[in-house]
Amino acid sequence: MEGYYEYRHTVGFEETNIVGNVYYVNYLRWQGRCREMFLHDKASDVLDDLRADLKLFTLKVDCEFFAEITAFDQLAIRMRLVELAQTQIEFAFDYVRLDRDGGEVLVARGRQRVACMRGPNNRTSPARVPESLARALAPYRARVRAA
Repeated sequence: MEGYYEYRHTVGFEETNIVGNVYYVNYLRWQGRCREMFLHDKASDVLDDLRADLKLFTLKVDCEFFAEITAFDQLAIRMRLVELAQTQIEFAFDYVRLDRDGGEVLVARGRQRVACMRGPNNRTSPARVPESLARALAPYRARVRAA
């Protein structure tokens, strides 16, 4: 196991600006898509919970860029679990360009903090991270590097 969940994406023209660089907001969209596909692939029972009253609110998101990407670049968005608290989850994302020759280039890094909430939209309250989601995330816990 690699220690991360991977979502693959091909950059399209609509995700770039007039000079061909990817719009910032797309990096954030890809974090969300990676998280969604993780739920679909690894914790599908949580989807039923989301259809009921569970809500995953994004509290914080960031992204740091190291290299440019353009249309038709192949990306691997790799998600790791950074922290699992009672009601919140923090993820780390590596954005890796996959070159045709098999090489990989780290083009960006991001983070995202999510809170679990339950209840109707006008009266939500914090809720525990579903146990099945915690179990599904366990193999993807980020390794802490020694200083």
